[in-house]
Amino acid sequence: MPVPDHVVAWLRELGADRVPHPGGTLLVHLVRVRQLLASWGARPTLRQAGLCHAFYGTDGFATALLPLARRPELAAAIGSEAEEIVYLYASCDRAASYPALGEGTAAFRDRFTGRVHSPAPQPLRDFAELSAANELDLARTDPAFRARWGAGLLSLFGGFRELLSEPAWRECQAVLGD
Repeated sequence: MPVPDHVVAWLRELGADRVPHPGGTLLVHLVRVRQLLASWGARPTLRQAGLCHAFYGTDGFATALLPLARRPELAAAIGSEAEEIVYLYASCDRAASYPALGEGTAAFRDRFTGRVHSPAPQPLRDFAELSAANELDLARTDPAFRARWGAGLLSLFGGFRELLSEPAWRECQAVLGD
């Protein structure tokens, strides 16, 4: 499935092609994450979310392309379910949520609202798969990132292994393993 031209054009309008990011620009990273998800056989909705996962910024990347008040615009462009995945990914308070995911629970803290909730199984799997794709792209394109964070990420993803597809887990091992 090709990258949706209207979404890429919008990303350019919002300046994603001018935001520096490991391995090039934010736009280049977003396209690579989408392509990685596609290579794993991810469903189209998750691929769309992968292309847009940084629209609201993230706990690890503060630059937001849109404020949260404009969520309906992103939903109109990529679909409501894909936008909900983008929001879940962007809203993750990693320090609070990652340990719980690694323990097999789903105590997920929203960094925008402070609310703690338990996402349903499909959104939780989507979150895990998107998280792996994002971090693996960074590890592939930035050797210093991989050297600093690789072992911890492999441990993290191993902790919520049951949420990842087989192709995603194999890629985690290949990119992050010794």
